[in-house]
Amino acid sequence: MNKTIFITGASSGIGQATALYFANEGWNVVATMRNPEKQNILQNTDHVLVLPLDVENTKDIQNIIDKAIIKFGTIDALLNNAGFGQHGLFEATTAEQIQRQFAVNFFGTLEVTRALLPYFRKQKSGCIITITSGVGRVTVPLVSTYAASKFALEGFFESLSFELASQNIKVKIIEPGNIATNFEQTTKANFASDGSLTDYSAYLQDMDEVFKSIYSGGSSSTKDVAAEIFKAATDDTAILRYVIGSDLQPLIDIRNGGTDEAYMNVLRNTFVPKG
Repeated sequence: MNKTIFITGASSGIGQATALYFANEGWNVVATMRNPEKQNILQNTDHVLVLPLDVENTKDIQNIIDKAIIKFGTIDALLNNAGFGQHGLFEATTAEQIQRQFAVNFFGTLEVTRALLPYFRKQKSGCIITITSGVGRVTVPLVSTYAASKFALEGFFESLSFELASQNIKVKIIEPGNIATNFEQTTKANFASDGSLTDYSAYLQDMDEVFKSIYSGGSSSTKDVAAEIFKAATDDTAILRYVIGSDLQPLIDIRNGGTDEAYMNVLRNTFVPKG
């Protein structure tokens, strides 16, 4: 029997690329998204089931999982991909925006994971894969609430991995660096700003130039990420973290291999105004 992966946030970007990749590898795919009617790449077939799911509406999660199991008989892997980036100055970010950032990126992810655990325990196997971010390990300015949600996921799933090893359930974390998706455009449209905070004007202008340089420095593709997710789901190892992108690995190496002061000085040289 073909294995089955359950994916959240599959309407575009990494989620959609992963759905296509696994389907091409012979897996059954449950591709969930908030508005299935708005995309035309993934279609219901014998091996692909497209279902509506907004992870903020936690009461719907169990029903969608049940539909997936009725269709394919089992679920072997979960990809927690649903999320968004609330970027901008912290002072300009509202309490409502912060709450929604965590409702989707953190609490929604936890509830999907919780709902699938009884099935994984019953079959004594399963793989939980979660997309975090490079800024879940290495932070940059203007992403404080987004980074906080990703740091929270990193800590949660590292801890959970020890518990679930006792049940033969694997936990994997995918950490993408700069990825070629529409994520940057989406976050710019949702950028928290406040015209009265003029003290930050020069800094925001400086950072705009810095990030333009970073984004122009190359990126991995969504297919590259999908291939790494497939590796995580099938390599049968206890590896926890999978880093994607030549831009990210050197910074993680600095963080892991030296002092905190040295690591912070590297980032301050880029993100703190001179003089």
